[in-house]
Amino acid sequence: MKKDIETRTDIELLVNLFYERILADRQIGYLFQRIVEANEGLRLQTMYDFFENIILFTGRYEGHPMNLHQLRHAPTPLTAPDFDHCNELFVWSVDSLFMGKNASLAKQRASKISGIIQTEISNLKQKDID
Repeated sequence: MKKDIETRTDIELLVNLFYERILADRQIGYLFQRIVEANEGLRLQTMYDFFENIILFTGRYEGHPMNLHQLRHAPTPLTAPDFDHCNELFVWSVDSLFMGKNASLAKQRASKISGIIQTEISNLKQKDID
């Protein structure tokens, strides 16, 4: 039986698996590769802090997740199917390792945040058109 997400180590395991999976993905891996290569250690630490905060409520994360997504979005537009696929990879990562209340919360929160980022990117594109 799988355990629930309970510690920073669990978060790191989840984020590492997600990034391994997403970087190897033919559809959207290239979108993440550039940022990871530019500053892998800082990016992963930021992701650990972010997910630890939204799942375990530690207060460690400071910032706004949209900032890096704007950088990622600028040269190559992210599409709705890209967001959907990214969400599928995240759910797969969670389900591969964990089950329980926090695992479910992780999937719900990631999906909600993905939707918010997608809306913000759409709004940015609309501002560019106007």
